[in-house]
Amino acid sequence: MLLARFRSHLILCLVGLMMGACSTPMTASPNTPALVQRPVAPILATADAVDTASFARPQIARVTHVALDLDLDFATRRVAGTATLDILAADQARDIILDNRGLEIATITDGAGRPLPWTVGAEVDGLGTPLTVTMGEARRIIIRYRSGQETDALQWLTPEQTAGKRHPYLLSQGQAILNRSWIPTQDSPGIRQTWEARITAPEPLTVVMSGDRLTPQGEPAGPGRRAFRFRMDHPVAPYLIAIAAGDIVFRELGPRTGVWTEPAMIDAAASELADTEQMVEAAEQLYGPYRWGRYDVIVLPPSFPYGGMENPTLTFLTPTFIAGDKSLVGLVAHELAHSWSGNLVTNANWSDSWLNEGVTSYFENRIMEQLYGPRRAAQEAALSYDDMIAAFADYGMESSATRLHLVGPDGSPDGGAGGVIYDKGALFLRTLEQITGRERFDAWLRQWFDNHAFQPATSAMILADLRANLVQGDSELESRLLLDDWIHAPGLPANAARPDPAAFSHIDAAVAAFAAGGPVETTAWAGWTTAERLRFVNRLPRAMDQGRLALLDESLGLSAIGNNEVLFAWLKLALANRYEPAVAPAEAFLERVGRRKFVLPLFETLLGQGDWGQMIARRVYTRTRPGYHPVTSTSVDRAMAATPTD
Repeated sequence: MLLARFRSHLILCLVGLMMGACSTPMTASPNTPALVQRPVAPILATADAVDTASFARPQIARVTHVALDLDLDFATRRVAGTATLDILAADQARDIILDNRGLEIATITDGAGRPLPWTVGAEVDGLGTPLTVTMGEARRIIIRYRSGQETDALQWLTPEQTAGKRHPYLLSQGQAILNRSWIPTQDSPGIRQTWEARITAPEPLTVVMSGDRLTPQGEPAGPGRRAFRFRMDHPVAPYLIAIAAGDIVFRELGPRTGVWTEPAMIDAAASELADTEQMVEAAEQLYGPYRWGRYDVIVLPPSFPYGGMENPTLTFLTPTFIAGDKSLVGLVAHELAHSWSGNLVTNANWSDSWLNEGVTSYFENRIMEQLYGPRRAAQEAALSYDDMIAAFADYGMESSATRLHLVGPDGSPDGGAGGVIYDKGALFLRTLEQITGRERFDAWLRQWFDNHAFQPATSAMILADLRANLVQGDSELESRLLLDDWIHAPGLPANAARPDPAAFSHIDAAVAAFAAGGPVETTAWAGWTTAERLRFVNRLPRAMDQGRLALLDESLGLSAIGNNEVLFAWLKLALANRYEPAVAPAEAFLERVGRRKFVLPLFETLLGQGDWGQMIARRVYTRTRPGYHPVTSTSVDRAMAATPTD
C-alpha cells in the first residue's frame, strides 16, 4: 500500500514521465553508488497506453537498464547466470514487479550483495507469473537464475537441424511477450530499456546479439569456452533483445551492412542480399538518418518461425526468402523499415500493433518503389490489398478484429490479423498520401519519426499528431481523411485508396482464360515476376478437378518451383482439392520450413479435408513438430486440437 503522500506525488510523476523525466518522486540510485547514467526513455501514463500483457507497474518502479551475464548450456538447453537491473522508482516505492515465465530464481540481492525478499505470484494463462521483489531503497538488483526446461523464446537446435550438420545452434524470438522466459525484466514495449550482455558459449560457436558487438571474436572464458560482449545504448523495447549462437560466419555487404549465416549458406545469402546497403540509403532519403549504427542481418536455420524479425542492428531472417533472383527481398525492406517504425517509434502496447506493422508495411513499399520501380511497388501493394480483403472475409467486415486499434481479446499479444495490422495499416497511410499529396505526407511522416524517436506511441498519439501536423486546422481536409474511421471503426472506410487496376490486368485476363477452359500460357509465365505469379495462382478457381490441376503442375513445374512463396500458394490450392501428387512436395516443404506463415495454413488446409487430409496432417506433424519453434508448434497444436479425430 502506497503512502498518502506518494499518491499526490504520483500525479506529478505521471505528467513528468510523459515528458521523459520525473525528478521529485522518482529516484535512480539512493543506496547504490556508481550507477552509470544512461538514457531513460519516457513511458506513457495515459489509459490507452496501459499494457495488459505485463504485470509491471512502471509508474511506480520501472527497469531502465538490463545487464546480462549468462552461460549457454546446450546439453541442458538452458541459459544461466545473472541479470542486473537498474531501476527508476518513486520515493516511497519499495517493490518492483517483473514479468516471468518459468524462470528458476536462485537469489536476488541489491547492489551491495544483500539478499532481497521476492515472491512469484499466481500464473496467468499466456502471461506467466509476476515476480515481485521487495527492493526497499535499492535501485539496483541482481537476479541469479536459470531459464526453465521449457523456454518459449529460445530454440535449441541439434546439429542435424542445421545446414552444416556439425554443431548445435541457438536462436531466440522475443516478440511479443516471450523474452520473459529467459530475461527477468519488465517485458512491455512501452518500458524501453538500455542493455548490455556478456554471453559465454562452447567453442567454436559464435554468439551474436541485437546490439553493438564489443568482442567480435570472443575472449577466453575458461576451458573450451569463449565470452562475447554486447551493448545497446539506445533504450529499446525488451522484446528486441535477441540472441543467436552457432557455427556462423560474416560477410560484408557494404560500409555498414553485412550478413551472418552458416558457412554452407553464406554465398547464396550474400548474393540475395547484395542490395542491402542501397536499401538503407533509400530509406534514409525517404525518412531521415538510420540511427542504429550498423545494419546487419542473420539468415537463420529454417526453423525460425517468422519471415523476419527486426532486432536492432541485427535483423533475423528466414532462409525461405532466398529465391536466387532477389524477388522476395521485400522482406528485407520490411525489416529495415522497422528501424524507424517499430524500433525507433514503438507501439506502447499490443493493441496498437498497427503502429509498428502497418506503418512499416507502407514504408517497405516506398523503399521497393525507390529501388525497383513503381511497377513492382504497385503490384506488391495490390497483393497487400488482396491479403486485407481476405482477412475481412475471414473475420467479417463488421468484426472488431478489423479495426486498427484493437480492444479486448483482439488486442492481446497474439491478437490481430496480418491483413489488418499490416495491410489495412499500410493502406491507411497510402490513402493519406493520396489525399494530401506525397510531399506533404512525407514531411509529416518524417517529423513523426523525428519527434517520437526512441519513445513509445499509441493510436491516440498518432491521431493527435496527424491533426496537429498534417491537417493543421483544415476542416475540409479533416472531413476527407476520415481519421477516426480508419483507426477505430471496423471494415474499410469509404475513402480507401484502391490498387491500380492496371497493375495485374494482364494476369487477371490469363486467370479468366484458364478458368474458362483455356490452355496454360507457359511462355507468359516464364516472363512474369513473383508478384504476377502469386496473383495468378491465388486468383485461380478454388475448386478444380484433378485434370486441370495436373495440367498446371506439369506445365509450370509448380510442385518443384524454387520460390517458396509461389510454392506455398500452389500447395495450399492443390491440397484443398486433394491433389495427390502434391502430397509428397508438401511433406518435404513442411519438413524443411518452420515459418508459421507457411506451416500453419498448410496443416489447416489438410485438416479441413476430412479423413484424407487429417491422416496426412497428423502423420506429417508427428515427424516435423520437434523441428518447429514454439511459436509455430503452439499454433499448429491448437489447430490439431480443434479438429477431432473420427
